Amino acid sequence: MASAGLSFGNPLFAAYAAYASLVILKMFFVTGATAYFRYSRGVFANPEDVKRRLKKGAVPRLDHPEVERVRRLHLNDLENIPAFLAVGLLYVLTGPSPGVALWHFRVFTAARCLHTLSYLAAVQPWRALGFGAGLLTTISMAVQVLMAGTL
Repeated sequence: MASAGLSFGNPLFAAYAAYASLVILKMFFVTGATAYFRYSRGVFANPEDVKRRLKKGAVPRLDHPEVERVRRLHLNDLENIPAFLAVGLLYVLTGPSPGVALWHFRVFTAARCLHTLSYLAAVQPWRALGFGAGLLTTISMAVQVLMAGTL
């Protein structure tokens, strides 16, 4: 019998840890994309970064459309992924059905990947569907945590 709790002997925790790691790595990809777009477009928000670039007459700017798009994507990740990480961990502690829990983790991960790709490609309704599916998945887990808890 697999052990319960927060150990890799618990298959549900191991699955959560794997999917959590995937979305964290995806978020780090977006971090890199943000840096790439800033550097390749010569768009920096801070005066000291402009100076390092050694562009004569360069000034900080916050209005480049490509940089702002990837930056908004990054902010969206920072709003949604930590919530999934926290709620998902609490959800694992409720002892949910392994099959249902796995689908929660899979749907969230796929939804965030869809959201990222469609945000970068600027396509709707896919971006909204990715966002909505991820949000509903996190809400579903949060409701189940509340039902298992004591208020």
